[in-house]
Amino acid sequence: MTRGTTVIEPNDVPHHQGADYPSPYDGQCDVRRKVRLGDAGGLTQYGVNLVTLPPGSWSTQRHWHSHEDEFVWIVSGDATLVTEDGETPLKASMVATFPAGAADGHHLVNNSAGDVVYLEVGSRSSDDVCYYPDIDLHLQPDGKGGHHFVHKDGTAYRRAKRKGRRLHDAP
Repeated sequence: MTRGTTVIEPNDVPHHQGADYPSPYDGQCDVRRKVRLGDAGGLTQYGVNLVTLPPGSWSTQRHWHSHEDEFVWIVSGDATLVTEDGETPLKASMVATFPAGAADGHHLVNNSAGDVVYLEVGSRSSDDVCYYPDIDLHLQPDGKGGHHFVHKDGTAYRRAKRKGRRLHDAP
């Protein structure tokens, strides 16, 4: 391909397992596996990830974004979407959208006996603050082009060793 086009085989992209939440908020997401397809294709305006949730795992801590839209498409399996309004079953081919600034904390939970695979797409805003309504956590801009975790009172979490592990096996 030419002119900036990239064709990707997802099984050739390194897989990342786990999440980078500070302890004790990392446990439910430790087995989540993510293939960063957008990064592999050189995209910078939004992220595109193919995510696998094994039985009993969570996509993230329940959260919402101040400046980023999110889109989730269930590729296979049966997920449970948890929001401020309760639980909603999501089956293969269903889509959920989360507009920036809508204070509706959300995440996916896999309560089924099989894997859930979904595609997540989200914008990337350097101004974004991510709020976690159930726990003492925010993700906010660090002033250097990145983001860092803080307590709800604004004090920083001690920088923990990166928990996400890079894998090369198939999802």
